[in-house]
Amino acid sequence: MAIKPKAKAPAKKLMANTKQGTEQSSDEENTTKARNIMTPTVRGAFTTQAFSRVFGDSDLQSLVNELGNQIDKVKTNDLSRAESLLITQAHTLDAIFNELARRAAMNMGEYIKATDTYLRLAFKAQSQCRATLETLATIKNPPVIFARQANISNGPQQVNNGAPHAPAREEKTIEHNELLEAHHGQRLDTGTTGAAIGTDKELETVGAIDRANYGCREERGKS
Repeated sequence: MAIKPKAKAPAKKLMANTKQGTEQSSDEENTTKARNIMTPTVRGAFTTQAFSRVFGDSDLQSLVNELGNQIDKVKTNDLSRAESLLITQAHTLDAIFNELARRAAMNMGEYIKATDTYLRLAFKAQSQCRATLETLATIKNPPVIFARQANISNGPQQVNNGAPHAPAREEKTIEHNELLEAHHGQRLDTGTTGAAIGTDKELETVGAIDRANYGCREERGKS
């Protein structure tokens, strides 16, 4: 009995599968490359390698591994490497400051612009040295934070610490005028007519006098 040979796959289908596999492999390679570029240890290793030519060529993977070891130490609260780094940088900045100050002194009195440039650079180095030492002191003796008030509750809340702020506009209390009061808070009764004063008869109640005649009498008295 004769055995029939297997039918070969069409050439177009093989080419399509090959192209799809190549594209998938290219996407994975690009993703891996992007992930490596964004990794802090890889980026730091590239920069360290570029600025360390004085030591000759260095292996990139070895730099990445060493940076990873330093990161693991920090995660376990081992800051000995950071402390050594800061104190070393402080001494280096101090050396830069002294050299720039020396060059400024050499040009003083003759080359004013050069003196000014060297002094400005020296003061920048001195400022960075001081900031580095302050950072080291903070690591060695972290500041203590005192919490004055802590409210733990569900939902929104408002916490006011310290003295309350004075209002922008104080409310003014209108006090009663005591002259308008009689006795024990009773107001004067202005609806009734008061009695006339005995020593001056002309101050009698106006309602009891003929106003027209009174006015004429005043005019005659003036004339």
